[in-house]
Amino acid sequence: MTTLSNSSWRLIEPSFFLIGIPGLEESQHWIALPLCVLYLLALLGNVTILFTIWTDPSLHQPMYLFLAMLSGIDLVLASSTAPKTLAVLLVHAHEIGYTVCLIQMFFIHAFSSMESGVLVAMALDRYVAICHPLHHSTILHPRVIGRIGMAVLVRGILLLLPFPILLRRLVFCQATVIGHAYCEHMAVVKLSCSDSTVNRAYGLAVALLVVGLDVLAIGVSYALILQAVLKVPGGEARHKAFSTCGSHICVILVFYVPGIFSFLTHRFGRQVPHHVHVLLATLYLLVPPALNPLVYGVKTQQIRQRVLRVFDIKGQI
Repeated sequence: MTTLSNSSWRLIEPSFFLIGIPGLEESQHWIALPLCVLYLLALLGNVTILFTIWTDPSLHQPMYLFLAMLSGIDLVLASSTAPKTLAVLLVHAHEIGYTVCLIQMFFIHAFSSMESGVLVAMALDRYVAICHPLHHSTILHPRVIGRIGMAVLVRGILLLLPFPILLRRLVFCQATVIGHAYCEHMAVVKLSCSDSTVNRAYGLAVALLVVGLDVLAIGVSYALILQAVLKVPGGEARHKAFSTCGSHICVILVFYVPGIFSFLTHRFGRQVPHHVHVLLATLYLLVPPALNPLVYGVKTQQIRQRVLRVFDIKGQI
């Protein structure tokens, strides 16, 4: 098999070929329709959330500021994936430049890590709000929230920046066909003709570190919340406490469950058909950005009232 060395690869800078949904090439245009709907929902919903929080000073509270961070991350995450995926499925624009592929891969994985970090921050906010309500504004004041947001951003960049750097040192086969709808890290690593042990090990370590520690932190937060809520006398007070966490728990499940399933099937699920894995991986990056605004819009009364008020004003105009 012909290979391209690092120097000749950088000199020629060839393109990768994205298959799309392997095995379902004839029906890909039909698959693109629900993906397009999800992307439009993600754009409309998250822009609405950001606009609502930005323009309403009463929403400049920790929970809503973290929600604004989540919406911004979701916009980048969906926009890093959907346009190229839809171009592949609808108009057969299969080629993607090597550098563009690495940039897309970095944005997808980095912002997935950032979203996980924001979910941890939101769990911390719920813990402080329920367990230490009198000190909530003191503990999570705007400066602390800014530092948390910066920490989430820096963690995502520092942990995922080695992905494209490590890929640059590999020798790739000349047949650069990616059996995926976008540039996913392991899909690109599998094209290498050289030893990719370091890439695989680092990818696994980052996934376990980010998901493992974040899920553990969220689990501890909600265990403490549950412990505190069960000590509260009266069913109404308990119901109010649980209802404040309901939307966040839904978002956590929507984000982590498909992601963990996709991660496990990619590395260990050899019997899972490849097209099923690609569909799950694609939906994993589009479903949370599309559903998060709906979940918070329905569950959070202040945002719902503000959005309805804005649309009512526009209707009168």
